[in-house]
Amino acid sequence: MSADLQALREDYRVRKAALLENIASSGGSTRGVRSTLQKLAVLADGLLRDLWTHAGFGKPFALVAVGGYGRGELYPQSDVDVLVLLPDGQSPDTDEALKARIETFIGSCWDSGLEIGSSVRSLSECVAEASKDVTVQTSLLEARLITGNASLFARFCKRFEADLDPKAFFVAKTLEMRQRHNKFENTPYSLEPNCKESPGGLRDLQVIQWVARAAGLGKSWDELARRGLATPFEARRIKRNEALLGLIRARLHLLAKRREDRLVFDMQTVVAESFGFRSEGGRRASEELMRRYYWTAKAVTQLNQILLLNIEERLNPVTPAPRPINERFLDKAGMLEVDSDDLYVKQPHAILETFLLYETTVGIKGLSARTLRALYAARKVMDGKFRNDPANHAMFMRILQEPPSGITHAMRLMNQTSVLGRYLWVFRGIVGQMQHDLFHVYTVDQHILMVLRNVRRFFIAEHAHEYPFCSQLAAGWDKPWIFYVAALFHDIAKGRGGDHSELGAKDVRRFCRQHGIDAEDTKLIEFLVHEHLTMSRIAQKEDLSDADVINGFAKRVGNERYLTALYLLTVADIRGTSPKVWNAWKGKLLEDLYRYTLRTLGGRAPDPDTEVEARKREALVLLALYTLPHDAHKPLWETLDVGYFMRHEAADIAWHAKHLSRHVTRDPETKKPVSDARAIVRARLSPVGEGLQVMVYTPDQPDLFARICGYFDQAGFSILDAKVHTASNGYALDTFQVVTSVLPEHYRELISMVEAELDTTIEEPGPLPAPSRGRVSRRVKSFPITPRVDLRPDDKAQRWLLNISASDRAGLLYSVARVLAKHKINLQLAKVTTLGERVEDTFLIHGPELQQNRAQIEIETELLEALSS
Repeated sequence: MSADLQALREDYRVRKAALLENIASSGGSTRGVRSTLQKLAVLADGLLRDLWTHAGFGKPFALVAVGGYGRGELYPQSDVDVLVLLPDGQSPDTDEALKARIETFIGSCWDSGLEIGSSVRSLSECVAEASKDVTVQTSLLEARLITGNASLFARFCKRFEADLDPKAFFVAKTLEMRQRHNKFENTPYSLEPNCKESPGGLRDLQVIQWVARAAGLGKSWDELARRGLATPFEARRIKRNEALLGLIRARLHLLAKRREDRLVFDMQTVVAESFGFRSEGGRRASEELMRRYYWTAKAVTQLNQILLLNIEERLNPVTPAPRPINERFLDKAGMLEVDSDDLYVKQPHAILETFLLYETTVGIKGLSARTLRALYAARKVMDGKFRNDPANHAMFMRILQEPPSGITHAMRLMNQTSVLGRYLWVFRGIVGQMQHDLFHVYTVDQHILMVLRNVRRFFIAEHAHEYPFCSQLAAGWDKPWIFYVAALFHDIAKGRGGDHSELGAKDVRRFCRQHGIDAEDTKLIEFLVHEHLTMSRIAQKEDLSDADVINGFAKRVGNERYLTALYLLTVADIRGTSPKVWNAWKGKLLEDLYRYTLRTLGGRAPDPDTEVEARKREALVLLALYTLPHDAHKPLWETLDVGYFMRHEAADIAWHAKHLSRHVTRDPETKKPVSDARAIVRARLSPVGEGLQVMVYTPDQPDLFARICGYFDQAGFSILDAKVHTASNGYALDTFQVVTSVLPEHYRELISMVEAELDTTIEEPGPLPAPSRGRVSRRVKSFPITPRVDLRPDDKAQRWLLNISASDRAGLLYSVARVLAKHKINLQLAKVTTLGERVEDTFLIHGPELQQNRAQIEIETELLEALSS
């Protein structure tokens, strides 16, 4: 590098560092952030001019800033996007000297510390590329001359503008925005949002500027306000929100030391602290930052809708005359329009009526810009008096009690426009509230609306294929709105301290009293909110073959109506936490608990003997299909106790007997069952519909469970459930439900692999392998949970219940199994519950060491070490 270039590089580095220090040291103030970003662009302009001159470019050519840099702003780690604009007829492909000059220029840019993004095109090539690709068109829309031939640049601008179709551009950019929003699940409330690309991010503001510029309606927020597309208040709000998003993005670039636009978990705290937020009172600094971000993104989403609708009206001024809906509202080309800008100020009751009409009026697909603006301006009207108005109570109940087809959209729109949080003041407290339980992937308000959506789908015929059993139960339900109220309140008390189920029950009782809900329905709604975690806890953590468990749960729910309601809300709740949390196995456990409890409520108390006989009869029917010799199953069944038959369904019992009967026969002399098998492993597609079901039959040994878990760990399987039995002939009969990320079409190869490899693992024992050191996710690193171990005797004091809770990772269950094997503890039942990135596992165990206090402490200590490592 020449001395001149070295000097330019050093000067640029020093001056850029001084500007970045302004961003780093401004604390939470957004004042001046845009000015600093503009100064960074000006600094880059100056360096580029020097390098352009240094490369020997003459009059015919122009250097043009495009993309975000063309706007005259530059973020700390963003590319400096430039276009080398050539006159028509000139090309580096045919002019070696020009090619060398361009290469020298671009190389010197990199050498001088500019992260350049460059393109080289003639004037005609630019116009042609823009007509074919809306991304190129957008980049060139904000083109700005840095240096070179001003006349050439002016001709380019004239050609480009003449070729630009504002209407087509508007359609292309709004469709592109919709696709981008879909990528981010149409919510600004992701726990790791992208402050540039997510809904409510900087890109949504840029879309407004692009389409407005293309339509000739203005190049700044103040211009849009002068032309009536935004009010002065909206322009001020946009600039304030843009400044906050810009500061967050700039800080992300600075702190990550790379182009990072995502507020990922491991960046949230450090960014929050740069704003001056501190963790205190049990509340993380990152939560304060994220709540501020979510409220900003929410406002940007609202303003984006208003301005885009206004721009669309300017581009397409000829529309059918609005059709009156009533004396207050109009149907304006499918958009709900207020008849006057001050309707909500004069008639506050019309605010909730807006959403009732949106929900119930055929053909209405959204709110017009005028309506959105009127709602945005009427927020102060929604005060305590508004919330306590009986007429508004009645209107809100009408919204809830309408047929279920539009309730989800109505509630989401109420949340987006801030009406829901201003009407239900307790709801406002959880808008934008993060959840750090490694379980939920949405903020509390978005989770609540997801649960409401899931419940609503139970009552819609088009969604019956998603939840057939739930849809079947919902078909006989008379008041769907009961679930909507319960869904709205089930997590509404999160973040307040204390038991959110109890606090939420008090909140919903108050709501029901205010809204005139009768005592019987109030009691059910309050029950659902208070008990919304109970059914999933019992299904996933307790032994459903235990009559006491079922009797206790039946007593808690009291009757079939309450049971059915709790089951439907529980399914909706689990499915509303994260796409990864629900699986078919959890669905089966919940359905089993529902059916067992329903039978008990119907007067058929669990009777182990009767139940065992019924399952045996059903299994025999299935065995008849396998053409086994008559009574071939009897020696095997004689070795198995009541616990085995209670914990397995008839289909599993028949499957076991089919494969094992020929290996268990009677001793000719003693007439007792004996087995000739060493190790038998059989696998099949799980009857539940997910993963594999694996059966192991082998002589028992102290570390068998650990050895099997070790195999599944090494082979990349996750264990969802394990039923472990020791037969009277000394053989273990264990059944596992396992899943893997391998595509399901390879199940035949998986079955063959498991049967061969697990058989070898059992028959050729060696030292237990070390657990795999699986990587943990960013969420687990950023929000680790303290591992917990709870060991206590069961109600009958015959066996012990071991409950563990920890952050999930590969090899975790195997690490636990190794500790149990070391202390010669026998395992009868394992329930493995994965809640997103947290595990809560329950084991039913017994062994001599559990009777000694010192040994118990040692076991618990080793388990905690295994969970923490």
